[in-house]
Amino acid sequence: MEASMTLKQIKEIAKEKDVRVGNMKKENIIRAVQRAEGNFDCFGTASSGYCDQTNCLWREDCLA
Repeated sequence: MEASMTLKQIKEIAKEKDVRVGNMKKENIIRAVQRAEGNFDCFGTASSGYCDQTNCLWREDCLA
C-alpha cells in the first residue's frame, strides 16, 4: 500500500485541474477535484469499506 498524499501534493493536483482550494479541508479539496474530473465526489464516504471505483486516484487514501 502506498503512503497517503500530502496536503501539498493534493493542492498541486487541484491547481492542475483549475480547482480553487482557498481554506478547504483535505477531504473537500479531493471532492472538488473529483467533481472537476467528472467523477463521483465520494471521497471518505465508503462507510462499509467497500469502493467500486478501482481507478480512482484517491482510493488508497479514502479506504485507509
